Amino acid sequence: MNVELLKQTAIASRSISGLSDDKIQNVLQRTADRLLEKQDFILAENGKDLVLMKPSDPKHDRLKLTPERLQGIAADMKSVASLPSPLGKVLSRTERPNGMVITKITVPFGVIGVIYEARPNVTFDVFSLCLKSGNACVLKGGSDAEFSNKALVSLIHEVLETYAIPPAICTLLPSSREATTGLLNATGLVDLIIPRGSSSLINNVRANARIPVIETGAGICHTYFDKEGDEPVAQSIVLNAKTRRVSVCNALDCLIIHNERLKSLPVICNKDLQEKNVILYADEPSYAILSAHYPPELLQHAFEEHYGTEFLDYKMSVKTVASLDEALGHIAKYGSKHSECIITQNPDTILKFQQHVDAACVYANVSTAFTDGAQFGFGAEIGISTQKLHARGPMSLHELTTYKYLIEGIGQIRTS
Repeated sequence: MNVELLKQTAIASRSISGLSDDKIQNVLQRTADRLLEKQDFILAENGKDLVLMKPSDPKHDRLKLTPERLQGIAADMKSVASLPSPLGKVLSRTERPNGMVITKITVPFGVIGVIYEARPNVTFDVFSLCLKSGNACVLKGGSDAEFSNKALVSLIHEVLETYAIPPAICTLLPSSREATTGLLNATGLVDLIIPRGSSSLINNVRANARIPVIETGAGICHTYFDKEGDEPVAQSIVLNAKTRRVSVCNALDCLIIHNERLKSLPVICNKDLQEKNVILYADEPSYAILSAHYPPELLQHAFEEHYGTEFLDYKMSVKTVASLDEALGHIAKYGSKHSECIITQNPDTILKFQQHVDAACVYANVSTAFTDGAQFGFGAEIGISTQKLHARGPMSLHELTTYKYLIEGIGQIRTS
């Protein structure tokens, strides 16, 4: 059954090339409007998923839809709709000595499969970005969001049928493991797989897929407070990066602090952080300072397993270093090449940090919470790529295209 669904999607994907950008824009705008019109239905279906998950589960926040979040999802979709089409862009044009003209232009991948966990917002993000970039999409959501995803895709199909577009350009697979296996092995039917979720999900997809994969999602993010850092800036950034939304990949996992600034820790980890019940796993130097200022029930000694961990929870490790080089070494060892930040007033230190940190997004005196396609002005994102081939960082419309060469002439033949 899954193979038949994928075949239908592959066939339907060819129809997208015949759609004008105006029609695509109208479809996306209407879908966004329909989401808000059917808000009560969507929230009711989402509620069926929520009651099956403990509120203490870090994924609960990602699963939960609210009127405000639906407004945001609709706004992102309309933003994507209004962006220029990424297709048919001339990347280069060369005329050879024999008069042959070679033009490199952007084109869709074809069919993009996305595997994700309890993140129903991804359903609309993927559909809008794929349609705008000329791709069909195959969605493989987790069982945690089954009711939510089915409701959202039914709404998408309703709008597509209104515009006489094959609904198969947006296919939702069953939430079973068998469906995942089928998608990972869909050679010839799916052109690209993008996993969004935990490191275990991403590792499983990377290890078992027989089609190209772009890794996204896993974020082990650090913020380094340098010896020349500003306390109020650090206090604001750490609170925001850690507690804005703990279940997202750009949330702060480890605060690195220069040993000459340990006395700033009580200011950085103040009552605002404490009121959020953030548990700190502190190394010996930082523990000694914090023990007189941070609630004992929220302060624990750090062990090796607390570094290199994506907590997705109200938890954060603290590491003391004696130099910028030591901070860079810690990030290189434990980071996931996602988002890293330095807080300092020294421009030379900033430059060295930017040059030596190997990550998709490198911040100076800015919260890592901004690693997001919408915040970058891309409209939305299909994920944050932590690899280096094809795409890196927030993946939006441009990253969902590849290219081909158009060669034109007047009868030239090769003679050697």
